[in-house]
Amino acid sequence: MSVAEYRRLVGQLAGAVSLRDAELAAAERSYQDGAAAATTELARANAEAGEADRRAGAAATAVVDVDREAARLWDELRGAGGWLTRLRRLGELPAPTPDDLLPDANPVELLDAAAKRIDQTRRGAPRPPVPRWVLPLLPPLGAAAAAMTGLVAGGLVTLAHFDTGLEWPLRLLGWLAFLLAPFTGVPPAAILIDRAWGSRLDAGALALVVVGGLSAGCALSLAFAHS
Repeated sequence: MSVAEYRRLVGQLAGAVSLRDAELAAAERSYQDGAAAATTELARANAEAGEADRRAGAAATAVVDVDREAARLWDELRGAGGWLTRLRRLGELPAPTPDDLLPDANPVELLDAAAKRIDQTRRGAPRPPVPRWVLPLLPPLGAAAAAMTGLVAGGLVTLAHFDTGLEWPLRLLGWLAFLLAPFTGVPPAAILIDRAWGSRLDAGALALVVVGGLSAGCALSLAFAHS
């Protein structure tokens, strides 16, 4: 073997060693990068799992709190002594409503609204006064209810004139409806004020409804008298 050939082989060996070292270094870097990425991904997955566990725990706690509050409100409703409990006895707490039938609202807000309604059903429980801007609307409401009842009364009296064999019952019902007409606006006004503002008809508001009904009754009496 000549010196030139020996040097050529030594050069090839040195090149092969350098290539091997470069490939080993690249493989090491790739391994380190992959290990770092895997560590980061594992840490992120652990963090997400921990957050999911916390959310699940919070949701479970919220469900328990809502169920406990619902049971407490149901017990309060059973002992409220309002008109609802006088009409029928309330049984045990109903089963939860399926998820697809639940209203799109915060359960805490729904429970707060239910608690307010139960407090309002208690005897002697204070209620907010009727809003002042509602008071001018009460006479027209009473007048409208009285007018409708008066028209029904007039229709009954008119039917009594026909030969139906029910002259006196129809006439009696007509005059009874006409006498009650000024007061027929009280129930719808009370229901409206209770549901809309949680208030109760006081003496002044009741008088406004009746005054409106009396005015409509007088107008109907004059109209029937001149007809």
